[in-house]
Amino acid sequence: MTVQTDTAVRPNAARDTWNVLTRELKPVVRDPFTLIFSLVQPLVFLGLFAPLLVGSSGAPVGETLQWFVPGVLVMIVLFGTGATGSNLQYEMMTGSHERTLVAPLGRSSLLVGRALKEIAPIVVQALVIVLIAWPFGFTINVPGLVIGLALLAVFGIGLGALSYTLALKTKDREWLFWGVQQTLIFPLLILSGMLLPLDGGPAWMRAVSTVNPVNWVVQAERALFAGDLGDITVLWGWIAAVVLAALGLAVGIRAMRKSS
Repeated sequence: MTVQTDTAVRPNAARDTWNVLTRELKPVVRDPFTLIFSLVQPLVFLGLFAPLLVGSSGAPVGETLQWFVPGVLVMIVLFGTGATGSNLQYEMMTGSHERTLVAPLGRSSLLVGRALKEIAPIVVQALVIVLIAWPFGFTINVPGLVIGLALLAVFGIGLGALSYTLALKTKDREWLFWGVQQTLIFPLLILSGMLLPLDGGPAWMRAVSTVNPVNWVVQAERALFAGDLGDITVLWGWIAAVVLAALGLAVGIRAMRKSS
């Protein structure tokens, strides 16, 4: 059996991607505890950080949650999909990845299927957080919720693809994967206004946040959950997410084709 180089678009690329997607989802279905456990961090922020915001701002709980919950949802994507490359690193260390490379599957499908897998956990976790916040005054705008989940999914595909790319580039150097991942994640989080407003921050911080794609996704989610579907931040959020997804898939597919 020869190694599939995928130098051209395969006529069965959709089937190959579906096969990879279902393969990647099986562990999630068989072990839902992992999905539930990943909710611990956002729930801690929701339960401990939100009351601090209420106390410091003096705003009603519902109004504070309306601002804070969308940021928590983006946080789920940022931390969840940003670390998915570690799963690929484990497969490379155990030899599982090498076996998939010689399977009759397009190399691009191996990356795209993995990236699409991130949609399911994102949607499930986001819905759980929204339902938990709802009794405490968080208002659910159904159209905004649907569009917001779609935006999170596209954003997650891009981040997931970049995480897989980083894993491929740092093969046999697990420490480097986590070093780069942690170095990038926290500045992106802080400079997105996800946890605290940046309005009172220094000018340089506000300037940097304008080129932070996470910032625009957070602002778009807040507008969508507030029902402001026509807000300009929604457009910028979609632009940021789509560009990130296109970039992530492009570099990820290229890295997967060169993988050995």
